[in-house]
Amino acid sequence: MSWTIFDTWIAVTGMLCAISCAIPGSFLVLRKMSMMGDAISHAVLPGLAVAFFVTGARDSLPMFLGAAVVGILTALFTQWISKFGKVDQGAAMGIVFTTLFALGLILIVRAADHVDLDPGCVLYGAIELTPLDMVQIFGIELPRAAAVNGATLLVNLGIVALLFKEMRLSAFDPGLSDALGFSSRFLHYLLMTMVAVTTVAAFESVGSIIVIAMLIVPAATALLITRRLLPMILIACAVGSAAAWLGHYMAIRIPPLFGITDTTSSGMMAFAAGLLMVVAWIAAPGDGLIARFLKGRADRAQGPSEGGPVAGQPSPEGSAI
Repeated sequence: MSWTIFDTWIAVTGMLCAISCAIPGSFLVLRKMSMMGDAISHAVLPGLAVAFFVTGARDSLPMFLGAAVVGILTALFTQWISKFGKVDQGAAMGIVFTTLFALGLILIVRAADHVDLDPGCVLYGAIELTPLDMVQIFGIELPRAAAVNGATLLVNLGIVALLFKEMRLSAFDPGLSDALGFSSRFLHYLLMTMVAVTTVAAFESVGSIIVIAMLIVPAATALLITRRLLPMILIACAVGSAAAWLGHYMAIRIPPLFGITDTTSSGMMAFAAGLLMVVAWIAAPGDGLIARFLKGRADRAQGPSEGGPVAGQPSPEGSAI
């Protein structure tokens, strides 16, 4: 199959989605809250269904608002259950997102009896169809999904640019952040709001499940390459962009090799992100397998000094390998 303008718009939409997800995803990874993105992306489903039942239509704005509100409530419920129920935060996430996800599926199936609201599109996305819904912005015609994800990207960039120092401090040391007058709780819920809005914006492009890969995998890949926050965010954005473009290209080129007519571009984008992470895991300059192997071989080649163990150092027999 040849590459067309439709393919370009699909790849661009995926790239905008990936970059907008990589920004809050980097902070989720640093805070060891990767599963919160999973929880929010699943739990917003009842917001979509309730917005439809209230308005009786599939207009984007009510559904966007409904899902965003439920996404924020997911973070609140998780914190409340963890704090007042005296349970682990991971368990609290599991309680909240499985309950809301199940409720959302029930409501969506119920709504589907009256309107063409496909649960599969909500779960897996329909990025291949985005070039069919075009809008004009400043005289430029582009897919509506690209405009939505682009606007979300600009909002996320603006928030991080304005509060970069505060969000960095809160991610690494919430106690110090509170002591200096930067409320770690406010910054936490601001991040959860960013995740919820970004997830909802990505629904139409990649669905609620595939968005997890966009939130977490590029950021985790970047963390293998650098330990500095700003380079990490930039690398995560680059990895997400590369995964989106490569994933759609693979979705076009690979299936015919196996006699398959087509496959989902969003799924291949997530798969490409995983491949890039494997490459980073192997070849990262500091923590990659190759770098660690070479460092270990150099240490073994250097060996202990001829005079025996250095004073104050453990003997070779007692040292860890």
